Amino acid sequence: MAKVSGSVRKMKLGSQGLEVSAQGLGCAGMTRPPRPADEMIALIHHAINSGVTFLDTADCYGPFTNEIIVGKALKGGMREKVQLATKFGLKYVDGKLEVQGDPAYVRA
Repeated sequence: MAKVSGSVRKMKLGSQGLEVSAQGLGCAGMTRPPRPADEMIALIHHAINSGVTFLDTADCYGPFTNEIIVGKALKGGMREKVQLATKFGLKYVDGKLEVQGDPAYVRA
């Protein structure tokens, strides 16, 4: 059974008991195309204060600038309020996305 916190319903994710908001915030659009960082930080804060507890980002968004913005937004105690999903394995080479899943890249 899903719970309601603020105005966003909560649900279990996976089999380990992780509870997240049923609605998450996908962060790709914050840096593709580039948007003012202060406005995106305010958007993340608004989502969290509204009950969103699941944020999704990736290192290829920006590239890397998206995770920097999300990191800045989660300072000052906000990180403890969310579950953060990130993805990797794609990177830009000469302006094109390429698969990059070798162990050295994954560990970096």
